[in-house]
Amino acid sequence: MNTPADSRSTEKVGIHETARREKLQRIRDLGHDPFGGRFDDHLAIGEIRSREGEIEVIPIPEGSDRRSPEMHGPKVRAAGRIVLQRKKGKLIFLDIRDWTGQIQLFLGKNQVGEEGWELAQCLDLGDLIGVDGELRKTRTGELTIFVEKLHILTKTIEPPPEKFHGMKDPELRQRRRYLDLAFTEGVLERFLRRSTIVQSIRETLRGEGFVEVEGPTLHTIAGGAAAKPFATHHNALDIPLNLRIALELHLKRLMVGGMERVFEIGRVYRNEGISPRHNPEFTMLEVYQAYGNYESMMDLTEKCIVGAIEATGQDFKLPWGEQTIDFTPPFARKTYDELFEEQAGVSPNDNAAVKVVAEKIGFETAGKHPDVIKNEVFEEQVEDSLTGPIFVMDYPASLCPLTKRKKDNPAIAERFELFICGMELANAYTELNDPDLQKANFENQLAGLAEEDSMAKMDHDFILALKHGMPPAGGLGIGIDRLVMMLTGAESIREVILFPLLRPEA
Repeated sequence: MNTPADSRSTEKVGIHETARREKLQRIRDLGHDPFGGRFDDHLAIGEIRSREGEIEVIPIPEGSDRRSPEMHGPKVRAAGRIVLQRKKGKLIFLDIRDWTGQIQLFLGKNQVGEEGWELAQCLDLGDLIGVDGELRKTRTGELTIFVEKLHILTKTIEPPPEKFHGMKDPELRQRRRYLDLAFTEGVLERFLRRSTIVQSIRETLRGEGFVEVEGPTLHTIAGGAAAKPFATHHNALDIPLNLRIALELHLKRLMVGGMERVFEIGRVYRNEGISPRHNPEFTMLEVYQAYGNYESMMDLTEKCIVGAIEATGQDFKLPWGEQTIDFTPPFARKTYDELFEEQAGVSPNDNAAVKVVAEKIGFETAGKHPDVIKNEVFEEQVEDSLTGPIFVMDYPASLCPLTKRKKDNPAIAERFELFICGMELANAYTELNDPDLQKANFENQLAGLAEEDSMAKMDHDFILALKHGMPPAGGLGIGIDRLVMMLTGAESIREVILFPLLRPEA
């Protein structure tokens, strides 16, 4: 049941829609299609603004009674959404915006004619219009298109959000992303920047000789990560399936087949919680390089990130919340054990001391492997201190079942994670390609899981593939959404995913 405030709000919206529908009908009566059509040869507003230098200013002749210099500019055609509207008698000033910028329009009754002026009276905020006119400047120096012909391209029925009251609620902004993009300052630019970042990563990898592939998103066995999958069912084959939780195992199969440098940028799905750093559906980059190792992947990770920053035209020092992150290469590199001892204050090899630290924090330690206890302390006491960007290298081998061990110390895995502001952005290994050791590691990882658990199944075909010979390799995974957060100043992952998962509206 509506409250009185709800009723007033509904009534107000109804009045606005009625008025807009009346204008829509008036547009039809004037002989125009209120939903427009093809509009060729218009220029992007950013391109139009770049032509400011073509405007010719003719000085006022000596003795003339003119109050302003004569001005001539190029003829231009533009299209965009009305985001500002000001009427002054027989003059109308509009601001229109497209995905490259915003520009002012001047509409005068004498300039657009009687029919054009009638059409102009039917315009509202949010409408999409096209114009033909001359690019000049107003007396105040504002770059403006002086409209000679007006075209209606789409009449809007719903009013846009109020400038100062609408689209402040984060959930509403994500639920009505189309309005957020159109009317919230900086949002469209952030998502366009995301596209530039992803494109730059692709170009960097292709420049290094990698080829892009597409793996399956429906897996019979959820593998490649320790995560809970989304379960589904294929009706025709009558088999259970899972949405993929990682890209890894199929890309490695391709290396067995001879594709020596491969990558995929794709969606993965993990049936887990939602937070400012987690969304159940997110975008991963995974890269595999034959005859490389985790150090090769460090160099490649740095190259991808530096290239993305350069592609977006930004400085290497970028703000994120109250911090400034310095991406100037080379990024710092430190071992897991070095950082542990610095922050926890005990030797990582002293299991008894590590256990005491863990229990002081509040962790249960009974029955847990010493490396698991150590990693819980690491996550609690070390990760938040990692402003970065910093490569954390050489993790305990027991935590990394897909990773090759160091030759001189089998207890250490050749793995790194890249941290920035306490958040993991990348994870990489010197890949394990010994089929017997890989099988044993899988068995240890799966031990104790219920047989019906979707993660408790061995991927025997992957082991078979390894038996046919996978070259020694480096492998890398980068969370694209988290990287975009860092490079665009967004503090929530939901601000860089166009349509994050939301509860259904009541």
